Amino acid sequence: MVTRKPKSLCCDESSVELPSDSSAEQLARLAWALAHPARVRIVRLLISRQSCVCGEIVDQLPLAQSTVSQHLKILKESGLIQGEVDGPKVCYCINPTMLKELKALIAAL
Repeated sequence: MVTRKPKSLCCDESSVELPSDSSAEQLARLAWALAHPARVRIVRLLISRQSCVCGEIVDQLPLAQSTVSQHLKILKESGLIQGEVDGPKVCYCINPTMLKELKALIAAL
């Protein structure tokens, strides 16, 4: 006698077509920007402050200044953070509009 396993609810064999969704590209871009623990820590640090200079960020991470700068560049290119030149320093802060968009995209998953 052959015993059949019950069909799993998550393994429905019917064909599923995903709609074209421009938000998927935006979510993927922002998720990639956060796809490194150091960048997550930088975002958390900036959320907790009004602004932060690069040197303060470097002091909070066990990474070389050049590595932190590369992470900051990736976050800035994604739009999650903003940087403003203040003499010889660059002050970074969270872009609240992009953070709100990221939260909405994740909530829509």
